[in-house]
Amino acid sequence: MNFKESLKKAKKRLLQMHFESQVGHIGGNLSSLDVILLLHLKIMEDDDQFVLSKGHSAGALYVTLWILGKISDEQLKEFHKDNSKLTGHPVAGWMPEILFSTGSLGHGLPLSCGLALGKKFKEENGMVFCLMSDGEWEEGSNWEALIFLSHHCLDNLVILVDVNGLQGFGTTKEIASMDTLAEKLESFAIEVEEVNGHDQDEIEKAILKPCSRPKAVILNTIKGHGISFMENRMEWHYLSLSQEQYLRALYELET
Repeated sequence: MNFKESLKKAKKRLLQMHFESQVGHIGGNLSSLDVILLLHLKIMEDDDQFVLSKGHSAGALYVTLWILGKISDEQLKEFHKDNSKLTGHPVAGWMPEILFSTGSLGHGLPLSCGLALGKKFKEENGMVFCLMSDGEWEEGSNWEALIFLSHHCLDNLVILVDVNGLQGFGTTKEIASMDTLAEKLESFAIEVEEVNGHDQDEIEKAILKPCSRPKAVILNTIKGHGISFMENRMEWHYLSLSQEQYLRALYELET
């Protein structure tokens, strides 16, 4: 199965999982699924580590691990239910691919810095990949982490930012603009690549490009990507799918 076929399969299972559980955060899952799946299927090696700072995209991580055969279909059916390990935001401690409990935004990057520095101290191979949201950059902890990673030149850390332009109560420009985020990151001696976050080749090329300093990849994405009635709509940060919407979404993915 090639990447495009895997992505389509993952999107369909993601929609099914959210429909059956009647929970939201679908829009942000669809904006970040491409990069999460690509990392795990084609880019990451055994010594690499992934941190989902953008914890509300847990569903995208779960279906990726399902594609890899590390989470079962039966487990996905327990998504967001009482006593489930597949909670709405990741809970650490039950499988090696989920390193930290995330969801309170602004935690993933500082934790990733710790992982990257630890690898350097122990002279271990491998990269650390941290996926963040654009609204998350309103958290001060991230700017402290930038000072830290720049000072220690953590060139084994790649920051990935899902820039879909929307957050909980509006657009990032309306609420607390970070424009331009690329320029701000570059001022911390970070190499920045900016790509279409739904283009496999662009993402892969940017991530794998050799670099001797910390790297950030700005992923320009669409919230609700691939589903016409969800795209660029803030309300799909919260809404669950009706049966009619679910069937329509599946039809759009097929056609």
